[in-house]
Amino acid sequence: MANVTTAQLFEEPFDADEYIERLAWRTPGGGSKGGAEAFDPKKLLEEFVNHIEELKQLDERIQRKVEKLEQQCHREAKEFAHKVQDLQRSNQVAFQHFQELDEHISYVATKVCHLGDQLEGVNTPRQRAVEAQRLMTYFNEFLDGELRSDVFNNPDKIKEAADIIQKLHLIAQELPFDRFSDVKAKIASKYHDLERQLIQEFTAAQRRGEIGRMREVAAVLLHFKGYAHCVDVYIKQCQEGAYMRNDVFEDIAILCQRVNKQVGEVFCSPETVMAKLIQSIFENKIQAHVKERLDETRNSDVEQYLKNLYDLYTRTTALAAKLSDFNLGSDKHTFLSKLIKNIFSCYLESYIDMERQYLQNRSGMILQRYYDSKNHQKRPVGTGSIQELKERIRQRTNLPLGPSIDTHGETFLSQEVVVNLLQETRHAFERCNKLSDPADLPKNAFSIFLLLVEYLCVDHIDYALEIGLSAIPSADAKNVNLYFLDVVQQANTIFHLFDKQFNDHLMPLISSSPKLTECLHKKKEVIEQMEVKLDTGIDRTLNCMIGQMKHILATEQKKTDFKPEDENNVMIQYTTACSKVCAYVSKQVERVRRSMDGKNVDTVLTELGVRFHRLIHEHLQQFSYSSMGGMLAICDVAEYRRSAKDFRVPLVLQLFDTLHALCNLLVVAPDNLKQVCSGEQLTNLDRNLLHAFVQLRVDYRSARLGRHFS
Repeated sequence: MANVTTAQLFEEPFDADEYIERLAWRTPGGGSKGGAEAFDPKKLLEEFVNHIEELKQLDERIQRKVEKLEQQCHREAKEFAHKVQDLQRSNQVAFQHFQELDEHISYVATKVCHLGDQLEGVNTPRQRAVEAQRLMTYFNEFLDGELRSDVFNNPDKIKEAADIIQKLHLIAQELPFDRFSDVKAKIASKYHDLERQLIQEFTAAQRRGEIGRMREVAAVLLHFKGYAHCVDVYIKQCQEGAYMRNDVFEDIAILCQRVNKQVGEVFCSPETVMAKLIQSIFENKIQAHVKERLDETRNSDVEQYLKNLYDLYTRTTALAAKLSDFNLGSDKHTFLSKLIKNIFSCYLESYIDMERQYLQNRSGMILQRYYDSKNHQKRPVGTGSIQELKERIRQRTNLPLGPSIDTHGETFLSQEVVVNLLQETRHAFERCNKLSDPADLPKNAFSIFLLLVEYLCVDHIDYALEIGLSAIPSADAKNVNLYFLDVVQQANTIFHLFDKQFNDHLMPLISSSPKLTECLHKKKEVIEQMEVKLDTGIDRTLNCMIGQMKHILATEQKKTDFKPEDENNVMIQYTTACSKVCAYVSKQVERVRRSMDGKNVDTVLTELGVRFHRLIHEHLQQFSYSSMGGMLAICDVAEYRRSAKDFRVPLVLQLFDTLHALCNLLVVAPDNLKQVCSGEQLTNLDRNLLHAFVQLRVDYRSARLGRHFS
């Protein structure tokens, strides 16, 4: 029982503390003092002593068992070592036997090789002699004029006959002509006859789709002069019935894909055959197709001719890119490029001249059709020295040289026309990129760009600006409608489209060439010319706006507005003239915002606001102001200032704030004038300006206000 208990106490995992605890717990009287049985240390000590004795006995038994197992292990190890030594001795004996056998095999092999060399040395001359004898036998048959051998008369032995006649043909070439002319002629005749039969057999096998037979016959014909003819026949037959679709390029791609797989199974040099097939296709099928498509439109429809040329060249180069995946020899890219050049060179030489001529005619027709739809006869725009002098005078003096014309609101700018011109030019750039020689591409693209500048920028935009400038009325004209801002708006939109095409379609063609500088210079020159005319037109338009405001003020503003007869019954908040001017200003500000973009809006509104302020400032200095009239003037200026907020320009608002402060001088008490003039908004103004406003008061002389400025 003790052994069982001990075995249970030694269960894995073993923990010494837990082992002692479990032993104490199992001993009667060995548990905790608070347990069911009182704690008895003597019993626990006695149990520990007895258990220690049991453990010693257990240790002795285990130790004896371990010693017994160790002795058994040593005994078995010695026995295994003896077995290993016996195996090593056996292996050494076997290795020695293997070495002896290997040396013997090497000796025998050397003897066999030597014997083989001797046999070959004897057999090779014998075979040559037999072959020579056999050829001499066949040669005698030709010499006698009667071919008796079965090899020449049995159609099933045509391969063997071909080998013989090919060798006889080579031998006959070395014989003297005068003695062996007849036999040489007979051998040559048989040579050509067999060659013809082989080609016929190859052709028949190709029609039947017998790849194995085709390969055999091609291998025989390889040593004949007619091998090239065999290849030609193969190329011709494989194209029969291949062009059944309307798309010849798709047919060719499918044909070449199919043939490329087949030639590798039939011919020993498939790359040569494939290259010859492609050359035949390009020089015959594609060239005929290109000539037919282009010649029918070359003189009758230039637009369709250019489209066809672009389409055919694009599809041909795309086909060549597909064919370059095949094995066509070491320099296949040069080979394909040469084939394309041979087809298209006569068309590409004159391409750019036809492109420019077509673009000129097409652009001129688009513009003329537009002006005809407007029933407008284009006015000649002078370019001589007198015209240049007029332009400089107009820019410096802002004078309208020449009679003003009425366009009835027509800007003579059409987005549809612009889109058509840009589309035609875009197509021209695309064709130019594809059809031009890389060395000529920048030059050709630049010539197309010059045509775009001529017809779009000069003949359309610049012409519309000239007409728009001529349509701007004089500054003192009454009840005029200003259309030049509409011209500005449309011109800006059009030029954005022009600039986009410049960046998207022209820049990639010239970015790495010296022509880039010329293009950028030309574009800058065009922009500057148009900006000068736009600036001139906007300036004159602003003058007209100010003239309209001046006319409203002159018509609507009464002198009695600011010196009312009954100052106690003034009911209005601001004058009628002020109301109409502010309404007019609001419309013009909104119109400027619609017509301009970017920083141009602030620039034009700043200029308009400054002129608007100057007009009101000068207008107010034309009247005398009573006390109530001064209040009305302040109300008017407040309304003007409210309109000035629509400009969203700090400078303009500041000017009207200052003007509002100046108007306070019209109503302030005489004793407070000096204090008001020293205020934040007026302290930096010229004293003469302040004095000028004070002089506008009705009571200026009676109140002797001048002494406040002494």
